[in-house]
Amino acid sequence: MDIEQKQAELIDHFVKQASSLKGSALGSVIVEATSHPSLFAFFEILAVPSVAELEGSENSVYLEMLRLFAHGTWSDYKGNTGSLPLLVPDQVLKLKQLTVLTLAETNKVLPYDQLMLELDVTNVRELEDFLINECMYAGIVRGKLDQLRRCFEVQFAAGRDLRPGELGSMIQTLSNWLGTSDNLLISIQEKIKWADTMSELDNKHRKEVEDGVEEVRKSLSLKVS
Repeated sequence: MDIEQKQAELIDHFVKQASSLKGSALGSVIVEATSHPSLFAFFEILAVPSVAELEGSENSVYLEMLRLFAHGTWSDYKGNTGSLPLLVPDQVLKLKQLTVLTLAETNKVLPYDQLMLELDVTNVRELEDFLINECMYAGIVRGKLDQLRRCFEVQFAAGRDLRPGELGSMIQTLSNWLGTSDNLLISIQEKIKWADTMSELDNKHRKEVEDGVEEVRKSLSLKVS
């Protein structure tokens, strides 16, 4: 089973669970979802009405926890430990994996020093073990560890949930890309048309030359006769 299919099945499972519960009962589902080793997307769970209803309630910390795993990083958690529940070890691991994905969104070459700082890792060996065992083997990133340059070269990274307001920006980016693609296609079509015209002119010129040569041959033949 590929990672996308596994994600879809897990999302469906937790959405159904969350849809059948309310209030404090959602806490255990959110903790389970954010601890699951194969789940890295949480937008659909956030969109469940009963989960959204946690906003402003005495159980709103679980909604904030879910938002942290949807959009945040390990540094975000450290800066807000007073307003968030204590994470269990599996959640800590998951949030650090998600942090790598966030860093890979904007930079395909991640310096070891930056990664160690963001992940609270104290040495290169520990960092490389984490990247290999917890990220690459999990299928969420692919890349090359460059010990000489002390960096991780990202070749692929799974996408994270869109942050609020990002959808409009992404649609605009795609629209701009489509506009550029259309202009490029028009330019290519014009170049093909120009090439066809030049080919046609070249063929016409070649025929005129060949006809001229043939006329000269006939003229020479008549003179010889």
